[in-house]
Amino acid sequence: MTRGGRAARPDPAAVLAQTTFFAGLSGSSRRALAHVCGLRTVSRGDVLFREGEPAVGLWVCHSGRVRLARRGPDGREHVLKMVRPGETFAEAVLFEMPTYPATATVLEPGVMFVIPTPDVRALLRDEAFRDDFLAMMSRKLRHLAERAAAAPVADLAARFERFLDEQFGSALRIETRLTRRDVASALGIAPETLSRLLRELRVSGRVHWSGRVIQRGIRKRTGPGPLVAPG
Repeated sequence: MTRGGRAARPDPAAVLAQTTFFAGLSGSSRRALAHVCGLRTVSRGDVLFREGEPAVGLWVCHSGRVRLARRGPDGREHVLKMVRPGETFAEAVLFEMPTYPATATVLEPGVMFVIPTPDVRALLRDEAFRDDFLAMMSRKLRHLAERAAAAPVADLAARFERFLDEQFGSALRIETRLTRRDVASALGIAPETLSRLLRELRVSGRVHWSGRVIQRGIRKRTGPGPLVAPG
């Protein structure tokens, strides 16, 4: 707290150092990013951005909690992720997407930082920053690949089917606007890992995802026991 009783402004460089996304950057690179960070104090119910809006930049949750969700074809809201302190969100807008892929709504008041995409791209023109940033991304991709290789398919399958249950209930035929990248992100796995899992599920007859349709119930579970044919 400051002498007047007001909370001190968080140090952006220290906040970035505590995030899982930026922790692998050098101190000088984090300080360069901190220089372009914008701080925003948020309240419950605030909408930080809406699905389809032009993207401003990547966000960092310093305190509070944020819900990321998309609307399905039936108009229902499907939650992709609950963002906690120390996590980043909307990372895809840095390089892949010109618009936000989901709507971000504040569930608990707190402090957020936004890092504008144009500023990140400007920093990437600096050779030292670019090399550091790309090395960080390479390490993250390698870590995801190693974790995926070590993860039993059965555990991933259970997580994926639990995600379907949470989002769509017991429906056997699901029409969704979620992409495979969205679902992989919500599960915390690489898109390639999800593709491998979907192949296993299709071969076993449990789930088949084609286009916007996910078909379940080719076989179903009755309690914790083995898979049985429906009917």
